[in-house]
Amino acid sequence: MIKEKTNTTLTFEDFKIEVLNDYKIAILSRECSLLGRKEVLTGKAKFGIFGDGKEVPQLAMAKAFQNGDFRSGYYRDQTFMMAIGELSIQQFFAGLYGHNDIEQEPMSAGRQMGGHFATHSLNEDGSWKNLTKQKNSSADISPTAGQMPRLLGLAQASKIYRQVSGIPNAANFSNQGNEIAWGTIGNASTSEGLFFETINAAGVLQVPMVMSIWDDEYGISVHARHQTTKENISEILKGYQKDKNTNGFEILRVKGWDYADLIATYEKAATIARENHTPVLIHVNELTQPQGHSSSGSHERYKNTDRLAWEKDYDCIRQMRLWMIAINIASPEEIEAIDTQAKKDVLEGKKAAWNAFLEPIIEEQKEIVALLQKIAESSKNKEAILKHIVDLSSIKSPLKKEILVTARKVLRLILNENSKTELSLWIKTYTAKTQKNFSSNLFSETDLNVFSVKKVLPIYAEDAKEDTDGRMILRDNFDAIFTKYPETLIFGEDAGAIGDVNQGLEGMQEKYGELRVADVGIREATILGQGIGMALRGLRPIAEIQYLDYLLYAIQIMSDDLATLRYRTVGKQKAPLIIRTRGHRLEGIWHSGSPMGMIINAIRGIHVLVPRNMTQAAGFYNSLLECDEPALVIECLNGYRLKEKMPLNYGEFKTPIGVVETLKQGTDITLVSYGSTLRLVQQAAKELLEIGIDCEIIDLQSLLPFDINQDVVKSIAKTNRLLVIDEDVPGGASAYVLQQIIEHQDGYNYLDSKPQTLTAKAHRPAYGTDGDYFSKPSIEDIFEKVYGMMNEVNPSKYPNLY
Repeated sequence: MIKEKTNTTLTFEDFKIEVLNDYKIAILSRECSLLGRKEVLTGKAKFGIFGDGKEVPQLAMAKAFQNGDFRSGYYRDQTFMMAIGELSIQQFFAGLYGHNDIEQEPMSAGRQMGGHFATHSLNEDGSWKNLTKQKNSSADISPTAGQMPRLLGLAQASKIYRQVSGIPNAANFSNQGNEIAWGTIGNASTSEGLFFETINAAGVLQVPMVMSIWDDEYGISVHARHQTTKENISEILKGYQKDKNTNGFEILRVKGWDYADLIATYEKAATIARENHTPVLIHVNELTQPQGHSSSGSHERYKNTDRLAWEKDYDCIRQMRLWMIAINIASPEEIEAIDTQAKKDVLEGKKAAWNAFLEPIIEEQKEIVALLQKIAESSKNKEAILKHIVDLSSIKSPLKKEILVTARKVLRLILNENSKTELSLWIKTYTAKTQKNFSSNLFSETDLNVFSVKKVLPIYAEDAKEDTDGRMILRDNFDAIFTKYPETLIFGEDAGAIGDVNQGLEGMQEKYGELRVADVGIREATILGQGIGMALRGLRPIAEIQYLDYLLYAIQIMSDDLATLRYRTVGKQKAPLIIRTRGHRLEGIWHSGSPMGMIINAIRGIHVLVPRNMTQAAGFYNSLLECDEPALVIECLNGYRLKEKMPLNYGEFKTPIGVVETLKQGTDITLVSYGSTLRLVQQAAKELLEIGIDCEIIDLQSLLPFDINQDVVKSIAKTNRLLVIDEDVPGGASAYVLQQIIEHQDGYNYLDSKPQTLTAKAHRPAYGTDGDYFSKPSIEDIFEKVYGMMNEVNPSKYPNLY
């Protein structure tokens, strides 16, 4: 039985000071919401979504929140962030204005709309801060319930740190696993599958997660009766209630306007989760949303007069005022004085934020106006330039876009004049400087990026033969990894007891335990979430998605959360998660898909690696564990039983990332492919050589990043012809590969023939060997495609086949 913590030394005067301070934070937050909406309506800000109506429960959550804890939340948590000291009034408005200075707007430097919060986990060099010495918030995302999967991993990390010994630098990330992961969500978003998937997984795993549901009965304009069975999320989750002999949740309910009960409820929840690692769900109901969903519209359109009257009466701040007066915390006059001062403080903070945002741009406006005036004096298009100057100068609150648009339009007017050089240089310099503020940190810009890892070749015995199953190379390399890196762990469907469906983890759970090599349920999105959350807390997780086509269940989390994490925090957070899956060339509609075009275009910010065999795959895992970036590794599904040489230096050899490998030198045509298809390409090349066609074969090895040394174009410069072979649909990954070669590498300069692709059919493969043969590129398809391209070059030597 857990006893609630009490503070018997707290005097009434101390209590009064604490309550008054809470009230000040609540009213400051409310005034920020009210003034923030006005800033949107007057055009200074683009859009606003605010936390009004949720202030008091967030104060209670903040009181129970300790150093080392993590929040994974909802875009209405501004009061909480203010209460833990991580959001000032000025920073709130800097976010509203989209200020792209990380010092002014530390949440995302204007890359996300206001209401999306984060703390900084990294030092300037990309190394970890001591996360146990600060209160932490993982970076918010907008997709509803998208914060849930990562919440699971943030909580699971505490379990790992408590129960797994030998993790290096563990004290920087955890105090013996005592940290709680705090989740917040709006009641309407509990209708999302990600919510239910996460709730179920947390109940199974028994991790220290406290989940707050802010329930104001609406999802934008849609009432709870259209959202939730019985209009009550905690009612329908009763089956998750933890009993004495079961796993599950502790479920608590509390009214969102009852300050005293909220404090007690959150203290109780924290004790349960922190000490027992039992997840807790807090249903905070009877909340309001005074300004409606966002600045896009008014809630008067969809709430009736009775509801609006109730919301006015049961506004949480109004109820807190009444309670304070009733127990003599403060008089109405004292409260009025606090309210008045809050209005002044918020107005001053708003002005400071606006000035900090605008003044640098005005200086840039003055700079370009001065340059354009100088140019105009000697230009034959003086009058037109002066008009541009007048138009730009008349803008009282200019944007960087307006400055650059003016400069670029003037440049067109002076193309044949001497002043063109000076203006062109200014535009290039200004664009480069400014673009970085909007485009940096998609990938790591630290010394721990993937390009810092040097190639290490596998070492073989002198008499080594290709007699080892590929899956055994993976297995023995994972064994070396788990020994070398105690912070690594792997989890996925069938990854534990049976050692994964292809035996690449055979015996690993028995050797390293169920926490480090774990089976999980069929829930791909939260498998990814486990990985993201644990990686955010310093662990090195490997999340296994059983098959490539199952990745689609998790693609939203990969795309919106993991891929954008470093970008949307401007390099202040990282989650170096490795995602392991397998795919390509299996037979049938399911498991045979290779949706690489979809994947690489959805997850920019995650490296995509496509090894042709298990030695290459093992080398990628070794490389990734030496850097700080997330990656997807797609193993060849039909390669686990193929024979390879057994390396001697498991855990040490490294496949370079972004570097292609030339598998065969040739003179007539360059064949580019990756993964399982390469084996078909190699066989076709042998048969083509028999009739005098000498192909050069290049294994791309990774799609993101792509051929950083530009070796493909060097090959084309020699052969003057290009064929890309891919088992994705037409225009899928092959289109990306061509764009990289032809446009980025300027491969068109060296082509004597039209570059071509050979892909799978647009439909999915029918079941069986014939289905594969008639749906995806075959050896004969490759042979005849190359032959046809050579027929164009020399019809007499290579007459038409058909």
